Amino acid sequence: MEQTTDQNAVVLTTRNADLSDMVELLRTQQAAKTDHVVAASALAAQDGQMLVHGAGVELSMDGVTTGDLSLTPTRTADSGIADKLGIPPAYLRRTREQNIDLYDANVNGWLTHRPERRFLVRGLADGDGRHGVMRALLSDRYRPIENLDVLMTCLDGIREAGHPVDIVSADLSESRMYVKIRSTAVAAMAPALLRGYTSPFSGDRGADNPTVFAGFVLTNSETGQGKFRLIPQLTVQICNNGMTLTRHAINEVHAGGRLEHGQIDWSSDTQAASLALAKNMTRDAVGKFLDPHWVAERIAEIEADAGVEVTRPQQTIEHVSKKLRFSTAAQDSILTHFIRGGAPTSGGVLHAVTAAAQSIPDVDEAYEVESRGIEAMQLSATFAAAAS
Repeated sequence: MEQTTDQNAVVLTTRNADLSDMVELLRTQQAAKTDHVVAASALAAQDGQMLVHGAGVELSMDGVTTGDLSLTPTRTADSGIADKLGIPPAYLRRTREQNIDLYDANVNGWLTHRPERRFLVRGLADGDGRHGVMRALLSDRYRPIENLDVLMTCLDGIREAGHPVDIVSADLSESRMYVKIRSTAVAAMAPALLRGYTSPFSGDRGADNPTVFAGFVLTNSETGQGKFRLIPQLTVQICNNGMTLTRHAINEVHAGGRLEHGQIDWSSDTQAASLALAKNMTRDAVGKFLDPHWVAERIAEIEADAGVEVTRPQQTIEHVSKKLRFSTAAQDSILTHFIRGGAPTSGGVLHAVTAAAQSIPDVDEAYEVESRGIEAMQLSATFAAAAS
């Protein structure tokens, strides 16, 4: 969804940022956050905006006055509104696009159906204190782990663990933060996996340099789009393809007791326990995911499924893409990368998926596609074996 171009609007997303740029953006967002626990009776849709009664602040010659806070829902927020009010998401999106009065009528109708229900409204306020962006509509039991806090806490945990690492990239969508962390000090060889593969980006051959680095992805959502997670990822040096080991991820759920009514101050001690846990999880992740023996075991597991010959590339990629629900554009890109990579095997499908993910502009889709690389390899191996 296109965001307002108002000069006071806070930037919502970033792609391929370095650490300093990400921290600066998160600090700007942190200062603009306006979060409120309110009853459904305090909410109303008007011209596609969500009004939070009594949450707006205006400074005038007469002092501070309160009024409505008018928030523009993001696509993520609209999904949350649909979920919490029991409206089919596709239908609500259609009303926003084609009949905004019908959007208002549906949202208001279900808000008034149970006016005592309480929600957590997450927003980012513009400079005037009366307008902004609605990021999410959540349960009043939802306890967010803030992106800035968890990022800085995890970096502290990494430093305390004593492993040298690099921040490869940092991405922020409307719904999630992703930070890729890599240790070039923990490297392993994967000759069977990279034999025959040529990087579509650099032209370097895997046979000449089958080096793989250890690392992990830190991901978090402030808007109810999943858990705080640390997911191990092995990165191929010649192409930066990331092989994500999703089943070994370490997770933390954002949940807790019922929140108090009114505006929420997340800087209180209520965050301390979650952040302490995040630091401990990071230490555990560093100790496990950056262990050379653990990395060698994971490479051996991947290589065991990587050598199945793929004789029908187009049919195989179509099968894999259908099973994993990849978009048509992603499917086409994967096939192109498979052909360019030159490795006609199930391992070549893994390389094609993770290479294609690097060029997908949508942050969430890119990480979703990348995270399914190993599963795509396994599906292609099974499909190829059945066809032989």
